[in-house]
Amino acid sequence: MSFRVVRSSKFRHVYGQALKREQCYDNIRVSKSSWDSTFCAVNPKFLAIIVESAGGGAFIVLPHNKVGRIAADHPLVGGHKGPVLDIAWCPHNDNVIASGSEDCVVKVWQIPDGGLSRTLTEPVVDLVFHQRRVGLVLWHPSALNVLLTAGSDNQVVIWNVGTGEILVHIDSHPDIVYSACFNWDGSKLVTTCKDKKIRIYDPRTAELESEAMCHEGSKATRAIFLRHGLIFTTGFNRSSERQYSLRAPDALNEPIVMVELDTSNGVMFPLYDADTNMIYLCGKGDSVIRYFEVTPEPPFVHYINTFQTTEPQRGIGLMPKRGCDVTTCEVAKFYRMNNNGLCQVISMTVPRKSDLFQEDLYPDTLAEDAAITAEEWIDGKDADPITFSLKGGYVSSSVNKSLPAKKAGNILNKPRGDSASSGATSSSAGGGNFASGNNNEASEGGPPAAVLSEKDLRTIQDEIRKLKAIIVKQENRIRALEAKEDARNKNGSDAAPASAGAATSDGKASESANDHASTSAGTSKDED
Repeated sequence: MSFRVVRSSKFRHVYGQALKREQCYDNIRVSKSSWDSTFCAVNPKFLAIIVESAGGGAFIVLPHNKVGRIAADHPLVGGHKGPVLDIAWCPHNDNVIASGSEDCVVKVWQIPDGGLSRTLTEPVVDLVFHQRRVGLVLWHPSALNVLLTAGSDNQVVIWNVGTGEILVHIDSHPDIVYSACFNWDGSKLVTTCKDKKIRIYDPRTAELESEAMCHEGSKATRAIFLRHGLIFTTGFNRSSERQYSLRAPDALNEPIVMVELDTSNGVMFPLYDADTNMIYLCGKGDSVIRYFEVTPEPPFVHYINTFQTTEPQRGIGLMPKRGCDVTTCEVAKFYRMNNNGLCQVISMTVPRKSDLFQEDLYPDTLAEDAAITAEEWIDGKDADPITFSLKGGYVSSSVNKSLPAKKAGNILNKPRGDSASSGATSSSAGGGNFASGNNNEASEGGPPAAVLSEKDLRTIQDEIRKLKAIIVKQENRIRALEAKEDARNKNGSDAAPASAGAATSDGKASESANDHASTSAGTSKDED
């Protein structure tokens, strides 16, 4: 007698459910770029989506409460001169987002609480180094303001965004870099390249530690570090079948697991939940989301289930665990872009009867605070990301963060009016160009200029904009009235000459008749 033992797992019954259409986001013109990117980034405050835009590149930023149909003229973040290829929210500040574009520039933006009231074109800082389009931006998991960028010039650069300086430059890739990922504490970096190889670097010294063949197919590959040090990759074999693998960093040539999935041609994006060790595979153009659990026992990567929809997906974003609803046992939340302009919200839930906080489902998760500074990290210090418990819910702390007064080099922690001097001195050293709008310093020898808060400046600008709109409206009204008056005067003046001409012709006719009569009378008198 044989029987099959069912694997014990608390995530074996995870199921996905799509929210109603009125709870989703509609009328979004998702980018039609062919670049292999998720086109979406999510954090507990905002949803950012790369959209089609005339005259350059742009992306839309929406607060989570702005559901329903989005207006066609909704404000955008639109300072790039070419299409935006990738965006990423800062894990340590929910108001800061980085974007890479075909214009070879990386821009870092500060989004005000509540979202945008007008189109944003002035970034906090421009990071200028790449010579070709920038298709990858990635934040460090534990160090504050450390950003990695990779472009089609085969260069990988790690920046200190607070000062605009280049910390590390990696130039050993022979071809385009498809993906990059830091490990749990940010001490290692894994990359995949168009030459079909996977590489592990020391991100501080740019030293190549190991490399191996990743997947044999010629299409794009992806690789991510798991929490406990293993590497998960997705790619294609020689027959263009999609596959995934699990590898150990010290034996990249020998995959622990290599599994073929299907024959679809869309690139698969692995979205990883470090708290539950679950991996969600989302393919571009697919109508399904597959999810797996990684465990220490064979076969190591366990298939759980598949969430199916009727519409193919163009992009997808995963909400950090801080933004999940613990009262409904929600373990993941996806924002999925369809080709018809709908951003569908999908909730992954573990069915539980109890309404109490489920500690086994929610271990301590990543917090919003950084563990170390960029200076400490580049000096050789490693630190695991700060974690906290979701018991009692999550409250954002970015609004109440204290602003360090003496940290002149870190512009992201300061009001934009106070950051000009630090930005001007540091940008020349590392290639970062700070926005000229931050130059509110007092002139030499004069009294210090009054520094207005960003809220006051925004209020003043809104009032000026309203006054300009009223002036333009009145000017148009006056022009319309003047045009009507001119038309009326012209019609009257045309009628007057016509009547005068008629009278003149009558007078001339009578005069000629009188002359004729007098002439005939004189003639008859002469004859007598």
